[in-house]
Amino acid sequence: MGPPAGSRIAAAAGVPGDAAIVYLGAASGGLWKSTDGGHTFMPIFDDAPAIGAIAVAPADPDTVWVGTGEPWLIRVSDIVGDGVYKSTNAGKTWRHMGLVKTGRISRIVINPENTNNVFVCAEGMDSGPQQSRGVFRTTNGGKTWKRTLFVNVHTGCSGLSMDPANPNILLAGTWQVKQRTWEEVEGGRGSGVYISHDNGRTWQHLTTANGLPKPPLGKISVAIAPSNPRRMYAVIPTLDQGSLWRSDDGGQRWKVASWNRNLTSRAGYYDRVLVNPKDANGVLILNSIAQYSSNGGHTFSGMGGKDVKPFGPASCGDCHDGWIDPTNPQHYILTDDGGAEISTGAGTALAVALPIGQIYHVTSDDRVPYRIYGNRQDDGTWWMSSDISQPSGNGLLRKSEFMPERGPRFGLGGKGKAKVNQRLLALYPKQAAIPKGWALGPNGEPTNAPGHVGYETPSPPLPTYHDFPNGCESGFTEADPVNPDIVWSSCWGNQLMRFNLASNDVHEVSPSEIAIDSPPSQTRYRCHWTTPLAIDPFNHNDVYYGCQMVLRTSDAGHTWTRFSPDLSTNNSKYLVGGIGVPPDNLGQSVGEAIWSLAFSPIQKGLLWAGTNDGQLWYTTGAESATEPEWIDVTRNLHLPPRGEINQIAPSYFHAGTVYIAVDFRLAGHNNDAPYLLMTTDFGKHWRNIDGDIPSGNPLDYVLSVAADPDREGMLFAGTARAFYYTLDNGTHWTQFKKGLPPAPVDWINIQPHMHDIDVSTYGRGVFIMPDITTFEQTGSPRAPSSGPTRLFKPGRVFRMTDGGYPSPMQPARPQFQFYLASKPRHAVQIEILDAQGQIIRSQKLTAHQGLNGYDWNLMYNTPTHLRLLTTPAADPYIWQEARFQGKTERPALHWGINSHTGTPIAAPGKYQIRLSVDGTRYTQAFQLVKNPQIASSDADLQASTAAQVQIADAISETSHLVNAMERWRKQIQDQLAQPRSASASAALEQLDARITGVENELISPEMRLSEAKQFGAPFKVYMNLLWLSGQVGQGVEMAGGGSDYAPTAAQLQLIANLQSQLAQVKSRFTTLETTTIPAFNDKMHGAGISISERLYRPR
Repeated sequence: MGPPAGSRIAAAAGVPGDAAIVYLGAASGGLWKSTDGGHTFMPIFDDAPAIGAIAVAPADPDTVWVGTGEPWLIRVSDIVGDGVYKSTNAGKTWRHMGLVKTGRISRIVINPENTNNVFVCAEGMDSGPQQSRGVFRTTNGGKTWKRTLFVNVHTGCSGLSMDPANPNILLAGTWQVKQRTWEEVEGGRGSGVYISHDNGRTWQHLTTANGLPKPPLGKISVAIAPSNPRRMYAVIPTLDQGSLWRSDDGGQRWKVASWNRNLTSRAGYYDRVLVNPKDANGVLILNSIAQYSSNGGHTFSGMGGKDVKPFGPASCGDCHDGWIDPTNPQHYILTDDGGAEISTGAGTALAVALPIGQIYHVTSDDRVPYRIYGNRQDDGTWWMSSDISQPSGNGLLRKSEFMPERGPRFGLGGKGKAKVNQRLLALYPKQAAIPKGWALGPNGEPTNAPGHVGYETPSPPLPTYHDFPNGCESGFTEADPVNPDIVWSSCWGNQLMRFNLASNDVHEVSPSEIAIDSPPSQTRYRCHWTTPLAIDPFNHNDVYYGCQMVLRTSDAGHTWTRFSPDLSTNNSKYLVGGIGVPPDNLGQSVGEAIWSLAFSPIQKGLLWAGTNDGQLWYTTGAESATEPEWIDVTRNLHLPPRGEINQIAPSYFHAGTVYIAVDFRLAGHNNDAPYLLMTTDFGKHWRNIDGDIPSGNPLDYVLSVAADPDREGMLFAGTARAFYYTLDNGTHWTQFKKGLPPAPVDWINIQPHMHDIDVSTYGRGVFIMPDITTFEQTGSPRAPSSGPTRLFKPGRVFRMTDGGYPSPMQPARPQFQFYLASKPRHAVQIEILDAQGQIIRSQKLTAHQGLNGYDWNLMYNTPTHLRLLTTPAADPYIWQEARFQGKTERPALHWGINSHTGTPIAAPGKYQIRLSVDGTRYTQAFQLVKNPQIASSDADLQASTAAQVQIADAISETSHLVNAMERWRKQIQDQLAQPRSASASAALEQLDARITGVENELISPEMRLSEAKQFGAPFKVYMNLLWLSGQVGQGVEMAGGGSDYAPTAAQLQLIANLQSQLAQVKSRFTTLETTTIPAFNDKMHGAGISISERLYRPR
């Protein structure tokens, strides 16, 4: 479902001398490749979501290595990997080459003279002490590895560079780092610079004796100048000793080149140093911006300034990785929080975004179609409509393997709007107008999109993806269940916004001061980067916000009250935050905080709260005016300490039944096993239900769980790399991945009215599994391939209209599904029956063995319409016109009417669908539900349908009368075409005139011309009925329709008037049928002339 462009690209590589090949590694969205210089990309490796390093063998560009696990460490949602992978055919196929427990790989270096000689710079898991970190070396293409540089169990490798002229010389940077739920400790005595002169077999630690700073040191990035290998650079975060060091003698003596603190800010998230391959004085440092020095690091300017040559026009913001073509420095790649910028080498830049959105949570409202809400890392709060996949069913990204280029520039901050707007433009073809209001950048309203190559764009343009004004990248977004125009969204730093989508404004309603830059021990409320939020489903005015305690507002955020005690362990030992070299407190490492909130959907006042230090509580008093009693059930879980209670899923069937997903990957003991539990007695007893979910891979921990609202025991769970379902409360789990790439399934939302599963992935955006009603009944998300013929019970069908007409989005979701055990001998018949058992719609379908679908467009059977048989006096040659040649009948045409005009639209209520297959019938009941967005009552809509049915019956009655008279008159015209006496012809003409006079009361003579735009005569009964049907029902040309409203008094009076006129004409018709024509036949019997009398059959 999108978003169409998304988050961080962590790694990049190209092929020297070949600007067409570009590799990009997403932070948690797999590896992508372009073969046209970056205009289009395909995902070529999804086995591991997080790509930390990419290396193309200099001697063989078909040999490509990737290291998994993101090295840009900053928040608890970051994803580790499972080692290294290798391709020998430019990414077509891949082999896992080991180093499973290395966690995060920040660099891979390949010997330019020996493709089998490869070095891996492994940062480690960072979540606990481990041996599998440092520099690893292979000499046989990855068959075996040897760790050659190891500092200690707390320190890994953060940077690695090789002298391209002498592969025996390597320079490495190490980083001591520790990440737990409650802390990120960057730097220490383990951080340092190392050099090898024997191809990495042994290493020399370079220290203060060599001119480098004294510890503690932060994350270190290193580079050797290709044009002068004696020139070396090291970016070293320190507290007070400088930022960039340089050596001019091959690494034995170093000196400070720059004290510029901008070079090392937030080093854990940034810091990459690159050297111009043609100029040893040209040094590029990627940090919050790209900074370039042309004088060996003494002074720097931001990329895009006048003195950035020879690098060219491309730049980045919140930069991460880069690659420079050693044959042409103007051909390079930079990656950042929003994508990548590619300098083509020809003086132009190409901005690229991939569909790799890191979506923390996904929620929905109860509109029809409903809206999907979420917060996307590095962008903001957004929503899109669930009908975005209609009518193709293929989602926002028609071919998700292809992504176009984005706009030429983009913003820097996490809340920046210019980024996503520029990228959205790229989804539109050249000269396509951008809908006003959704793609407006801060500097104006773009009207046309840049061109792109190789992307399938539908026409009309794609449905839109909407940013909230001033929305936030993290947190939860929840729509008011009663008024979905009111949307709440939490954010980092104890920020909370309340949006009004109707007026497109935002109100900041945070309960306290902003809490960034401060350690958690010094803030009033300990609110995490992704602060949980919940709205009471039984009292929408009560909104709950989770820090270390639950806070509640009942007045739209104007006042907040404490609604619980501190639900964490409140242990000062775990109030650490981001410390070290340098410190970083933006709310990502806040421990002792509430992590999840969930209301029971069936019991008022029942609210559950879980923390990121393993505590689980509930209260049954959420309806009370004051702080209620909370019950702690933590000790009953019998779990290891300090787990994150990721998602709580209360049952739709029993109030005491709850499911929870817990993970311990950052609890300090390197535990990445899956944990799912359930209780049936309000937490007194728990049992593990993770069943046969795989374990052993670093990404097997469980992030999310949800309970199906319609089938008890049916659950869904998401790990950091897969989606699973169970039908038996967790005894057995099945992975389902059709259409869903291996990405962290951060949150699962079930939209109960549409029976959709919405998942937010942290790396590939939002996905929908639409309409799982058949899944619920068969127990499999796949179409059945065997079994008896069966008509599945449908979910609720929504009465969606657009301007009175059934919405074109309505048929895009199969409303009814049936399975045929074998191919039927005849066409199957579908019938829709109303509450009285009357058939209102009947249709024959060609069906096949297997699963079939039927979409009802909400219409009754079409009324009978006119079939004109006679030649009009005003156009005796009408049958010679091309459109009617060879035909014996023609329609009555008029501007504004079509084949559906006059067809009633069904009202809300109870219905049945009946399937007939080779004489056997199958029946299921269903409910037709009105669109909740319309104000009319069910009674209003039923009155509308009743009026439409009256009109349709009158249209059919009118048509039967006219069609009978047309048959009489056709016989007369045929008789007149034969040689007749003058008296016989006169009698025939006299009878024709009498019949025509009656027919003209129902249709005007102009209608017999079958021309759409004849306006020379007033409407008669037939056209008045058709036009009135449009006004009351589905609309007709300029008449907007009224099927969503009760008929007006004027419309009811018109129906009565037209029914009266029709009755009068029918009386005259009856005289013709019973008196005039029989008398004519008696009179003309002797002349051998007769007109069939009984041609009319009432409905």
